[in-house]
Amino acid sequence: MSHNRMKIEFLSKSENESFARVVVSVFAAQLDPTIEEINDIKTAISEAVTNAIIHGYEEDSTKMVEVEATIEDNELTVIVVDKGKGINDVKTAREPLFTSRPDLERSGMGFTVMETFMDSLEVISTQGEGTKVIMKKTFNSAV
Repeated sequence: MSHNRMKIEFLSKSENESFARVVVSVFAAQLDPTIEEINDIKTAISEAVTNAIIHGYEEDSTKMVEVEATIEDNELTVIVVDKGKGINDVKTAREPLFTSRPDLERSGMGFTVMETFMDSLEVISTQGEGTKVIMKKTFNSAV
């Protein structure tokens, strides 16, 4: 039975999105994922962190984004948390093409991308308190 856990925290700056993506993918490497699975994880992390920065904090680079990852047996769980403005209606926000920032020409596909590249996606949000995105992916090749 394999178990491991890590947590990082960084300023809500777009340049930190690639940092989070790399850290989680290196952490996930112990599950012996394929290149495709690593790319899936990186894509989902990018979307979740970008959402926290752009939507949660509205690009306020003084705020902190938290990323936590755990491994239980052959399953990776990644949690991305912001303590920003929160999502008024999670169901609507998860619909393809919905965006709260049309001014930025956002595609509105962030949650759809996360669902596509991970096995499960849960979004917990309270207006004025922030958002927690929980993504899981199971690996067949884990030792």
